[in-house]
Amino acid sequence: MAIGTCFCGKIRIESTGEPIATGLCHCTDCRKLTGSLYTYSLIFKSAEINISGNPKKITKPADSGNIIDNYFCSDCGTPLYAYKFPSGEWDNLVITRAGIFDDLELLERKPAVEFYSQKGADPADRVTSPAMLLLPPASVSVCTFGSPNFWIPW
Repeated sequence: MAIGTCFCGKIRIESTGEPIATGLCHCTDCRKLTGSLYTYSLIFKSAEINISGNPKKITKPADSGNIIDNYFCSDCGTPLYAYKFPSGEWDNLVITRAGIFDDLELLERKPAVEFYSQKGADPADRVTSPAMLLLPPASVSVCTFGSPNFWIPW
């Protein structure tokens, strides 16, 4: 069972089954909903997802032309999940935003599919700087922008 929450914790999502698919999506909606170049999603059967709390819904046509319900926390704004209006093979599925889950094993799964890849960019393929496990302390001075040791002191 995977458990996820929004940033403030008022919305909780539990899965009773395994995701049937994992994927990256570069569509316009996913980019705008997450504020990122793509979203990493876990797709579950609707019957295997339990939601507590009162997420807010936005309904609109997606890049595909399908009508999609996107849900988010109205208090903290965390994008949570989406449903497609019933009309075909995606019926009875819920597309959850992977980042809401705390199970690192679940999050380490490699995406099996990529949607709207022609619209996206994957800057991770172009990162040449060393990876940092944590943000350095604020007492460390900022190096020159663009250098391998550059970081932003959050």
